[in-house]
Amino acid sequence: MSLMEDIEPDVPFFETTDQVNHPDHYKVGGYEAIDVIQAKLTKEEFRGFCKGNALKYLMRSNYKKHHDEDLQKAEWYLSRVNQNESDG
Repeated sequence: MSLMEDIEPDVPFFETTDQVNHPDHYKVGGYEAIDVIQAKLTKEEFRGFCKGNALKYLMRSNYKKHHDEDLQKAEWYLSRVNQNESDG
C-alpha cells in the first residue's frame, strides 16, 4: 500500500491562521504535503522544488491581494533549501 492510499480524505483538521508555515489545506491525514514531497525526492530534486516554488511566489506577489504573504511564502521555501543543505 502506498503512502497516499493510507491518507484518509475525510480526516478532519483544525483551522489555523498560519497560511505561510502550516496552511491547513496542505495537511491531510496527519501528513503535511511538504514532508511527503521531501521524503519522496532526492536532496537535489527537493532543492529544485523549493527554489521553483520560491520563484513562483516572488513572481506573482505583485499581482495578488496578499502581497506580503506571498513574499513570506517565498522566504519560507528558501529557508527549506537552507535547512535541507545543512541537514547534510
